[in-house]
Amino acid sequence: MSEKTYNACLLVIGNEILSGRTQDRNLQFLGERLNSLGIRLMEARVIPDVADVIVDTINQVRGAFDYVFTTGGIGPTHDDITSECVARAFGVRHCEHPEARAILEALYEPGQLNEARLRMAKTPEGATLIENPVSKAPGFQIENVYVLAGIPSIMQAMVGSLQHGLAGGLPMQSRSLTVEAPEGRLAKGLGELQERYPDVEMGSYPFSRDGRFAVRLVLRSTREDHLATAASELEGVVAELGASARWDPV
Repeated sequence: MSEKTYNACLLVIGNEILSGRTQDRNLQFLGERLNSLGIRLMEARVIPDVADVIVDTINQVRGAFDYVFTTGGIGPTHDDITSECVARAFGVRHCEHPEARAILEALYEPGQLNEARLRMAKTPEGATLIENPVSKAPGFQIENVYVLAGIPSIMQAMVGSLQHGLAGGLPMQSRSLTVEAPEGRLAKGLGELQERYPDVEMGSYPFSRDGRFAVRLVLRSTREDHLATAASELEGVVAELGASARWDPV
């Protein structure tokens, strides 16, 4: 396992997400799965089914991140344009992939593989297929861009198919402390602790429960020793305030 920090970006593609008609459920899954592989999901963007936007966004992020994942827009209908947009972004032909066609021919009864369904056999020239154990129509990879389905169950299965080929570093470890106190009381001590441990991410997430303010403090690091020491000192900071606190289950 490498100590290099690998990063990733997710592009959620679809007008239905932006309109609020469909709620994205892929971001949380991908973030957690990549973290377990030692890859940090550093950015996520939700963009519409507009060709120029998709092309421009892919070209912006594929050189800035080790991995780019897209979800949505690889089905059989007219608005499923992700595949052809990826081809445009890479400046290659968008053509029928023989292996993808064979998969679809085996899936459908004779005469049922119509022109619309054959759209799912097209990929950028030179792309490698990503297995789809659920509905069979594959995703694909070209260089560091991985194109996945938008349906969560299918997307998750595709990630299971491709994850063995992803290079990762040290996974991010985390500790979460729930404190029964307003966030403002903790701000000074937390800020000073962050200065002492710059390689431990520290986040403060306030909430209210039964009309009382509380905050969840989350520490994250790839260094287990630094994380443990920072967590111990955080307990001291909270104890000095006389606040009630408990560590959340890992």
